[in-house]
Amino acid sequence: MVRLEAATFLMGTRDRWAVPGDGEGPVHEVTLGPYCIDRCAVSNANFGAFTAATGYVTEAERYGWSFVFAGLLPLGFPDTRAVAGAPWWRPVYGACWSHPEGPDSDLADRADHPVVHVSWNDACAFAAWAGKRLPTEAEWEYAARGGLEQAAFPWGDELEPGGERRMNVWQGRFPEHHTRPDGWYGTAPVTAYPPGGHGLYNACGNVWEWCADWYAPDYYTHSARENPAGPAFGSSRVIRGGSYLCHASYCRRYRVAARSSSTPDSSTGHQGFRCAADAGTLDAR
Repeated sequence: MVRLEAATFLMGTRDRWAVPGDGEGPVHEVTLGPYCIDRCAVSNANFGAFTAATGYVTEAERYGWSFVFAGLLPLGFPDTRAVAGAPWWRPVYGACWSHPEGPDSDLADRADHPVVHVSWNDACAFAAWAGKRLPTEAEWEYAARGGLEQAAFPWGDELEPGGERRMNVWQGRFPEHHTRPDGWYGTAPVTAYPPGGHGLYNACGNVWEWCADWYAPDYYTHSARENPAGPAFGSSRVIRGGSYLCHASYCRRYRVAARSSSTPDSSTGHQGFRCAADAGTLDAR
C-alpha cells in the first residue's frame, strides 16, 4: 500500500469526452484525510490466498455463470444469448474468478493478473479478510490522479505521449479486431505499465475497480466536500478506471474522472478491485 496524506483536490471534470448521464461534473473541491491504498489491483494470487484460507465461494460460483467477453472464448464455443446493446458480452456457465473464460480455462500464467468475475460483495469480503476496505470514489480518484490537477490520465492529457503505451485498453476496431500493440488481449499483469505520481499501477484500463460508494449520476451536485462517501442508498455501486475493453469509438471511460456503476452482486470478466485502509494501517504493518 501507499500512504497518502490529507489533501484537497478538484474532483470531476469538464472534459469534452465526459459521457452524458454519468455525472462526471460539476468539478468541485474535495478535502480528504490521510489514508492508504493498494498500489495494485488485487491479483489472482492474492485472491487465491484468500479463498484457500477461508473457503470463500464467490457469487459467480454460487450462481453458476458470469459474463465473458466473446472475443476471449475459444473457436467453436457454443452460442449463448448475447447481452442486448452489448453483444460482445456472453453469459458463460462455469465462468468465475478461477476459470475466467469458462470451465475449460484456468489461471496458468495469470497469477499476477487482476482477479475478475468478482462482485462488490466478493470484494468487500476479501477486504475484510485482509484488514482493509474498498476506497471511496473520492479516495480512488485522488490516488489515481497522481498529483496532477484536472488531467485526463494519471500522466497527463495525451493518451500515448511520444507513442508510448501507458494503459491496457482496446486498440483497433472494437470489437472485431484488436491490434495488440503491447501483446495483451484481455487482462495484463497488475504492474504492466509505469505507475502514476502516487505510485498506483493501472489505475486506468485493465479492469474496472469497485469503490465503496453507492452510485447516483447527480451526486456531485450535492456531495459533501470533506471525505465524501457517496449517497446514503442506491441500487448500484460505483466502478472506476475503465478496462481492457474501453475504446474511443464507444467508451472513453478510461479517464481518471470517468465513472460508471454496476449492481453489487454482478460479475464480469473485466471487473476487479483494489483495497484502501485507514491511515494507521500501513504504519502498523
